[in-house]
Amino acid sequence: MPSITRGTCYCIFVYDIAFSIDLNEAERRISSAKRETIKHKRRAPQYFEYQPAPLGISQAAESVRIVESFVTDTQVELVVYDFGGVTVIYRVPLTGDSSRLLALSEGLYENDQLLADSRRRVEDLLNFIRPAVSKANISTFVEDYSIFQVDGFAESTSVDELLNRYGPQIAQILRAETRQLSEDEVIDALSYRISFGKDDVAIMDWNAALVVDKEAEDVLTVLEFANVELLEMRFLDQRLDDALGLAYDRLSKRSRNWLTFRSDLRDISQWQVDSAVLFEGVNNVLKLLGDQYLARVYRLTAQRFHLNEWDGSILRKLETLESIYQKISDQMVSRRMEVLEWIIIVLITISIILPFISGGH
Repeated sequence: MPSITRGTCYCIFVYDIAFSIDLNEAERRISSAKRETIKHKRRAPQYFEYQPAPLGISQAAESVRIVESFVTDTQVELVVYDFGGVTVIYRVPLTGDSSRLLALSEGLYENDQLLADSRRRVEDLLNFIRPAVSKANISTFVEDYSIFQVDGFAESTSVDELLNRYGPQIAQILRAETRQLSEDEVIDALSYRISFGKDDVAIMDWNAALVVDKEAEDVLTVLEFANVELLEMRFLDQRLDDALGLAYDRLSKRSRNWLTFRSDLRDISQWQVDSAVLFEGVNNVLKLLGDQYLARVYRLTAQRFHLNEWDGSILRKLETLESIYQKISDQMVSRRMEVLEWIIIVLITISIILPFISGGH
């Protein structure tokens, strides 16, 4: 592959730290924080933006050596979303021989040092903005992703030549795989790609992406948010699995009193509301209707990450939780009717017996 004149590798780690975050309060507590905006390369309506805009925080950091001559920058970026998501972004400058990108990709794959550092930064952030946080809880799992952004190559290389001539090497970089990949694997790794002009391309895979573009801020923003959405979908899916297990356990119990019934309905209702609010919050933050190219970038990335399948699974589980709620509610109504019937029987019995008792005196 041709040498890289200049570029950057973005190493992204995504966490969920709370049910919701008051961004205004968090911004007030962090003087260096600023609202993130989308820098448009193409013409797009002014209303195309985050809703609400997340909070960007820049922190000083010591450089971390990944492999060979690749070290991280001395600045780390954190992006905080109102629905509780946080991304930690490390930058690694890229220049020179592009064949070294494979070693970098392999070094970044499940990198324990960056993972530990990112979690520590997220924990410190949570402690600092805790008054602005609702239901704080750092997720046990993390979504990590690498974006290799290249401004240009030393040799003039068209997009077609890059894909046709160097496709196998690019596929290895995207999948952090040192072995030679099969033709089918190469085709699959390069299948989700898009270009706006003749000299730029974005190739999205499940582990990493390659973006050849001098002005790629908007594409990088979409790729970052897609990873945030994937993490939140995984987190929400796990929460719904736990909620369904507890709800089914309560539904299967045979002996209950009135207080237990009411407690079950209240808890399941709260699980439903929390899950629905988080689901809508994640899906409504980034509005893509204004910029058709970025909408296509997002759609391709969503297909690669199977976000539609995650959405479908979550909606089915929400419906199942609603069904369990309805069954417990029906049981509660049935139990109430049964008690009322017994009360009526007792009252009738008393009304029949009472004249004989009073007549005997």
